Amino acid sequence: MTPAAKTLKDFNLRHTNGREEVLDLFLNAGHALAHNDVENGLGPDHDRVTIYRTLRTFLDKGLLHKVLDDEGGTKYALCRENCADGHHHHDHVHFKCEVCGQTTCLDKVRIPAIALPEGYDRREMNLLIQGVCQDCNK
Repeated sequence: MTPAAKTLKDFNLRHTNGREEVLDLFLNAGHALAHNDVENGLGPDHDRVTIYRTLRTFLDKGLLHKVLDDEGGTKYALCRENCADGHHHHDHVHFKCEVCGQTTCLDKVRIPAIALPEGYDRREMNLLIQGVCQDCNK
């Protein structure tokens, strides 16, 4: 069983070739991917709407999480924390390289605790740092 097929099984997701191929892209990328990146990585045989639905399903099941970028777009990254159906726990920093353009999760760099005023209920936190990644710094 491939790593992608095992992950689909672990998350109680129906196995399809399309889902496995999308998941393989994320497992091999090492950085966040936009919908367009997934489309380009899969080629013309894959339907845009099916890719969108697959990303949405992975997001809802806790397999992927959203990463907002500096241009207002959404990218997706693999969840490496204990996420489950609709409950994401991503209090880590995201880093976008100004040279290569890749956005990566810095899982060990935590977002500091923020005390919200009474009556506010936090749903998501995003912190994007921009600069030059370790690969481009070489």
